[in-house]
Amino acid sequence: MTKFILLAATAVALAGPALAADPAAGEADFKKCKACHSIVAADGTEIQKGGRTGPNLYGIIGRAVASDPDFKYGESIAAVGASGAVWDEASLAAYVTDPTAFLKDKTGDAGAKSKMSFKLSAGGEDMAAYLASVGQ
Repeated sequence: MTKFILLAATAVALAGPALAADPAAGEADFKKCKACHSIVAADGTEIQKGGRTGPNLYGIIGRAVASDPDFKYGESIAAVGASGAVWDEASLAAYVTDPTAFLKDKTGDAGAKSKMSFKLSAGGEDMAAYLASVGQ
C-alpha cells in the first residue's frame, strides 16, 4: 500500500504544471545585461537604458535571429539567422544560459563562437519571459 501511495504521489507531482517563468525576476536580472544591451521601443521609448555593445532587445521574442539592422553579428549567430530561425522564449533561454553551446548545437559547427561572453547561470526562462513581456 505504501508503494502505491508513493507511486501515486510521484505521478501527481510529475503531471503537475512546470514552474512558470517569472518576468519580474527576469527584469531584476536584466541589470546583468545592461552593460551591453538596452531595450528601446520602436518609438524611441527607453524601457531599459543600457549599452550598445549588443543589439537592442526590444521585440526579440518572435524576431528572426540576428536580424537587428543596427548591429553587426558574429559569423555563427548570423548563420543561425540565415537558417530562418526565430527567437522564442525557449531558444532565448537556452542562448543566454550558454551562447557558445547554443550556437554549436544550432550550426552543427564545433568551432562556432559567440561574441556574447556572458552566461546567465540561472534564470534564463525568467529573462526570456521578461523580454517577451516588454517587446509585444
